Order: sequence, then C-alpha cells, then structure tokens
Amino acid sequence: MKLSTLNDLYLEELRDLYSVENQILKALPSMASAATSPDLKSGFETHLKQTQEHVSRLETIFEKLGKSPKGKHCKGMEGILEEGKELLKEQSEPDVLDAGLITAAQHVEHYEIAGYGTVRTYAKLLGETQAASLLQKT
Repeated sequence: MKLSTLNDLYLEELRDLYSVENQILKALPSMASAATSPDLKSGFETHLKQTQEHVSRLETIFEKLGKSPKGKHCKGMEGILEEGKELLKEQSEPDVLDAGLITAAQHVEHYEIAGYGTVRTYAKLLGETQAASLLQKT
C-alpha cells in the first residue's frame, strides 16, 4: 500500500492494531493456562475479555470508515509473542515462570500503548473524534 496521506498511514496503523489484538486473543489462553498464580491466571482471563472489547472498538471504527480491518499482519507483535512462547517451553520454577509471563505481558502492553497513542492522535488530527474517543478508551 502506498502511504501518500496521513489518512493512509492512519488506516495502515489501525490495521496493524487489529492484527495485534487478534494475535493477542490467540496467545492469552496459553498464558492463562501456564500461569501458576491464581491472581495472574485471573488477570490473563480478564485481559482476554478486554482484548475482545478492543477488537470490537476497532471493528466499529472500520465500519464507520467503510474500510476492511484485514490485510495486515503485525510482525512486531508476532515476534513479541514468539518470545513468550519460548518462555513456556523452558523448564522453570513456578514463580520464575509467572515472573516471565508478567514480563512478556508488559512487552505486549507497551507495544499496544505506543500504537494506540499514535492512532488516537492521528484520529484527532483527521477530525475523527468518535474514533479518537474509542481509541482513548482502549
């Protein structure tokens, strides 16, 4: 895709986030299953529900724009999640595994924070106030 305008970049970044969220939806059940702390397990399960809401918000934005959310695969998130999968293959003490899962989750969250902050700002600049509000919620 040729990125000629801020709107083009905005759509590309929204599609990236859609890919990010869908990859996270697939990864969270494994993380929850691997967690040994009941609180951590519960946190991952809660985050799964929140991520479903994130996907729904993005789909609402794409519907309003009349565009498809598909067509992009986020390699950055794929790499971050792959590192988390490698952790699950290690023979770790339960507390160490949980600490590693928390680290992996923080990497994911920081990627999301950067992406959402950026697209929210683009939405504001483009006059997409409803989208900016939905992105801010996330």
